Amino acid sequence: MTTQASAHSATEYETVIGLEVHCQLRTESKMFCRCPADYASADPNTYVCPLCLGMPGTLPVINRTAVEWTIRTALALNMTIPELSKFDRKNYPYPDLMKGYQISQYDMPLSEGGWMDVETEDLGKRRIGITRVHLEEDTARLLHRESEAGERFSLVDVNRSGVPLMEIVSEPDMRSPDEARTYLVQLRQILRYLGVSTADMEKGSFRCDANVSLRPVGSTELGGKVEIKNMNSLRGVHSALEYEVKRQAEVLGSGGRIDQETRGWDETRLLTLSQRSKEDAHDYRYFPEPDLPPLSITPEEVESIRAELPELPDDRRARFLSDYGLGEFEANLLTEEPARADYFEQAVAALDDPANAREAANWITGDLFAQINKDLAHPDLEDQPIRPNHIAELVGLIVGGNISRSQARTVFESMYETGDDPAKIVKAKGLTQISGEDALSPIINQVIADNESAVEDYRSGKEAALKYLVGQVMRQSRGQANPQQASELLVAELSD
Repeated sequence: MTTQASAHSATEYETVIGLEVHCQLRTESKMFCRCPADYASADPNTYVCPLCLGMPGTLPVINRTAVEWTIRTALALNMTIPELSKFDRKNYPYPDLMKGYQISQYDMPLSEGGWMDVETEDLGKRRIGITRVHLEEDTARLLHRESEAGERFSLVDVNRSGVPLMEIVSEPDMRSPDEARTYLVQLRQILRYLGVSTADMEKGSFRCDANVSLRPVGSTELGGKVEIKNMNSLRGVHSALEYEVKRQAEVLGSGGRIDQETRGWDETRLLTLSQRSKEDAHDYRYFPEPDLPPLSITPEEVESIRAELPELPDDRRARFLSDYGLGEFEANLLTEEPARADYFEQAVAALDDPANAREAANWITGDLFAQINKDLAHPDLEDQPIRPNHIAELVGLIVGGNISRSQARTVFESMYETGDDPAKIVKAKGLTQISGEDALSPIINQVIADNESAVEDYRSGKEAALKYLVGQVMRQSRGQANPQQASELLVAELSD
């Protein structure tokens, strides 16, 4: 992607973006102690212990599950797992850092050198390098308040302190805000498929900082780098990057220069604001964590974790296309979330004939998803009154000719309201489809007798008249006639 600097400059700049993603792991306990890690519904400062509070004399113990889940994520991102890794102390003074340092990883992380392919409409398919995936502990939360007298103050909630935090650092390989957003969507999808994180950006379990710079097209040297923080949604990341690319292009186009700094995204004013000059790594005074031993990870342990990797989104999407004959739209929609893909496959498993998988997919991606979007009482697929076996049974009734598609929608609406089986609803509402020549002929003969004008129109070559006559059959049968059979019998009768 090239970015025009300004209306007064012919210089074109290339956008260079790298992303740092911090992802909370959904382990039961924190990274270095036994305090619960799920603090969302807890009262402030209740999920804490002397270690969380940074009290003298406390010693951390490594959460094995957090290490294994970080390696699992790294393997899914095509990374190399070194045989030796260690933790370090990252020193910086801030009120949310209880010990005055954060236990993180610096020069010997748990993984390095991976990649992920992303595809966008403007740039096509490109490979984004991933520098490292490493493990650290989260900080406490600062809650900023203002008193009735107008005095501003901050409260510290230590519940979050020590929650396992996985950092995923990309190479500066992204060339547009669209590509950065696509990278984040795919990364979040992988994390959810792996089951290691909820990856919910709005709830803070998936947080992103972006490094942005511009350089003249054709140059290999990076320009002045700006880090953007405080982006709380995928839309916010995209908007912040778009703004910053435009801002930097205007500065460079007018002869200015980009200083290395940290800027914050203001969601209300839709702009970035300068916060501070950017710190370099040496400002953190990293040194090895003396209270934790180095981690030795054998190739056998790595392969054991690799063997337990689930089917990832790209592979599942490809299988849905090949095995079930789905279209690109349905396959993409169903594999966006693992719960969706699982729901669909449970419905397919309950079908009498797997060849009807696409019919099931159409009901799920169409009617069911539309209902979910309207119903605030059941926002999650797991909470739906319509279960996968209901979809399979409904498809069976349609394919078997027991009910028409219009009747099926009536059944679907009743299923959503009651949670009852389709067959039970069909019986209770008397919706069994009328089919077969013996059952349909009396209705068809009556329609022909009552609609002489339409009959003459059809016999004179007006094909639209047949649709009208079929409609009359459906009206007289109260929607229960098999429309295909009705059409065929009408044609046969009118051709005599």
